[in-house]
Amino acid sequence: MFLYQKTLQFPVRVDSTNPALAELILEQLGGADGEMSAGMRYLTQRYYMPLPEARALLTDIGTEELSHWEMIATIVWKLVEHATDEQIKNTPYVQHYVNHGRNPFPHNAAGVPFTASYFNAKSDPIADLHEDMAAEQKARATYEHLIRMSNDHGVNQALSFLREREIVHFQRFGEMLDRVQDYMYSKHRKHDYDFDYNRIRSEQDRYKKY
Repeated sequence: MFLYQKTLQFPVRVDSTNPALAELILEQLGGADGEMSAGMRYLTQRYYMPLPEARALLTDIGTEELSHWEMIATIVWKLVEHATDEQIKNTPYVQHYVNHGRNPFPHNAAGVPFTASYFNAKSDPIADLHEDMAAEQKARATYEHLIRMSNDHGVNQALSFLREREIVHFQRFGEMLDRVQDYMYSKHRKHDYDFDYNRIRSEQDRYKKY
């Protein structure tokens, strides 16, 4: 069960009206490495994790990503809330405006709508955690690109906060990957074919030859 608090995780302040910047930031609303992809990825992957603490981590971070999605939507809204028609014309945001008005809508900076094909769940805890670590690094890089493209100090403060959270999530997933691998490869898991221990170990031994 989710409990909603009527506060953002980090206060969003926007110092300008900037439809062009809003269009760029939509990348993190509905793009491949955005917050919706992250939240859906982790909340989907959690069920097959072999440790309760791993399931809890994916639940916690997946839930936090939904709050980050709300922050991004708020930034986009504030950047265009008071924009005039003239300010919107001749900007990349105009295509979004024609379809959705000023409402934030999940698509990337190029206007491609969000799709579930942006993420996966393989019922392989190690593969999924590797995907999660890569996703956090790609999101961090995207925030760095956005900060370089933005001259709005308030927006950059919020983006910097989100960037830092990506780094923390990457670290937590790395720590959990070590724990999950230790558990799956431990002696008392040798006969648990739900995770096909023998196949995994034989593949590791084969790769060690190269």
